[in-house]
Amino acid sequence: MDPIAFKALGAGIACFGMGLAALGVGNIFGNFLSGALRNPSAADSQFARAFIGAALAEGLGIFCLVVALLLLFT
Repeated sequence: MDPIAFKALGAGIACFGMGLAALGVGNIFGNFLSGALRNPSAADSQFARAFIGAALAEGLGIFCLVVALLLLFT
């Protein structure tokens, strides 16, 4: 088979991580909103933690994008 096909396959598989990172961010903020509606007084103290979790999940998504681009263009 053509080596370019294997590069494209590897990059496509690496892109699954970006989709999973998006699901993770949605899960983080969905659970934060659910908890904030149950206990509004504790929402202010947990808001920063939700952003830290979202930043870590997005960082992993960006790392997957970098890996996919490296697989394609090297």
